[in-house]
Amino acid sequence: MAILRGVTPIEDRSTRWNTAPLREIIDEAMARFGDTRTEADTWLAPRLHATLRMTRAEAARPEVWNFLALAVAPDYVLWRHLATGGAKDGTAHRVNTPRFVGAHDSQAFARLWWAAEMFRDGPDYRPVEVACGNQDMLNTALRLDAIDHKPTALAMVRVLENLLRAGATRLGDRVNALCTAVNSVGSTLLYDVLAPDELPDQEALLAWIEDTDSAPAVPWDRLPDGPEDGTARRASVEQLTGMFQELSDEAPLRDRSRKLPTESD
Repeated sequence: MAILRGVTPIEDRSTRWNTAPLREIIDEAMARFGDTRTEADTWLAPRLHATLRMTRAEAARPEVWNFLALAVAPDYVLWRHLATGGAKDGTAHRVNTPRFVGAHDSQAFARLWWAAEMFRDGPDYRPVEVACGNQDMLNTALRLDAIDHKPTALAMVRVLENLLRAGATRLGDRVNALCTAVNSVGSTLLYDVLAPDELPDQEALLAWIEDTDSAPAVPWDRLPDGPEDGTARRASVEQLTGMFQELSDEAPLRDRSRKLPTESD
C-alpha cells in the first residue's frame, strides 16, 4: 500500500502508539451514532484524547493525524464528513481534503483531540462534551488563539451552557457571534492578565502519558479521566464568564439566510 510505504516509523515503541485501541473506539462511535453522526464528536473526543496520550508538541505533528485518517480509519472520515442526500447536479458527494490532511481545526481526528485538550479542565472532560455538542463551537472556537488560555475556553463553555438552559433560538448564530466577540476583544485585552491562571503541571502530564502501558481501556458509558495537570482558577473563569455573557447578549447575529449546503459538519 502506497500510504504505508510512505510513512516514517515512530521510534518510541510504547504501547501508546498502538492503533488497535483507537480503532476500537472509532468502530464503537460509528456503531453508536449511525443515525446521528455529528453526535459522535461528543462521545469520541474525550475518549480519543484519553486513548492517544500525547503532549501538545506531539499532537502538533500533522503526520500523526494524516496517518490516522489515511491508513487507520479512512472509513470513519467518510462516514463522519460525507454529506447525505443527492447532489443537485447529480454528481457524487465528496469529503473535503482538509478532513484527511488539513489543519488542526478541520482534520477529522485532530479537531477532536485538540477540542478535548483545549476544553478539558484538568482531568475533567465534562466541558469537552458541552463544547463538542455544538458544531459551531467546535468548528469556530478551535480557530481562536484565545482558547489556549484555559479560563477563556471554560468561560465560553459556560456561556454556551447558559444559552442551552435558556432555550436560546438561533443557537449556532449566537455561538459564532460569541466567538467573534471574544476574538475581537482579545485583540486589545489580554485575557491572561484580566484572569490569570496557573501553568499546567508538566510532570503530572508526563506521568499520565507514561502510564499508558498500564492504563485500562477508556470506558464507553462514562467519561474517562484526563491528566491531573491542574484545573483552571475558579475566580478567573467566573470573571470571564460574566464578561463573555455580556458580549453574547450584545453581539449582533450573523445572517445565514444564504448559506449553501456543504459536507456534513
